[in-house]
Amino acid sequence: MTDDDEQRRANAEIEREIRLGRKLGPQDLLAQMAGPGALKGASPISPVLQAETEVGTWLGSNLADVDGALRVVLHRHLKGSALLLDNLERPLVALTAYLQQLLATEHLLREIVSEADVEWGRAMDERPHFEREGAAPHPDDPYTVEGVRLALREALGRMPSDAG
Repeated sequence: MTDDDEQRRANAEIEREIRLGRKLGPQDLLAQMAGPGALKGASPISPVLQAETEVGTWLGSNLADVDGALRVVLHRHLKGSALLLDNLERPLVALTAYLQQLLATEHLLREIVSEADVEWGRAMDERPHFEREGAAPHPDDPYTVEGVRLALREALGRMPSDAG
């Protein structure tokens, strides 16, 4: 019998003794299936999910959006986007570029405002107030083009300096 075989047998015996005194949980079983060192130094959460979560958390903390519909729409657009996938290590760079693109393109900004109106209506179980070009916004409309433009500019102002 080689030294390696003896060591394995001794390790197996020690493991059996340890397990006699404790129940195995789901984490133990997953770790056992993955093998030794499977997650050593790595996160069990995918880089894509980490990036999406960072964007969502940042928006929740830094975007002026009382009702939350704008945050939901922006996050939805960035999730799985090429812009985010190209910047998994620096998701706020992707968010900065996306917000700048919205502010620079009037029709994209108007689309986001309309989607936020729909999301708000769905969440509040009310009919949304869509802004019409050339007409004054409805007084109860929480998402107007100018209001969203201001919120996006303010959010960009809060962006860390290394994100843009």
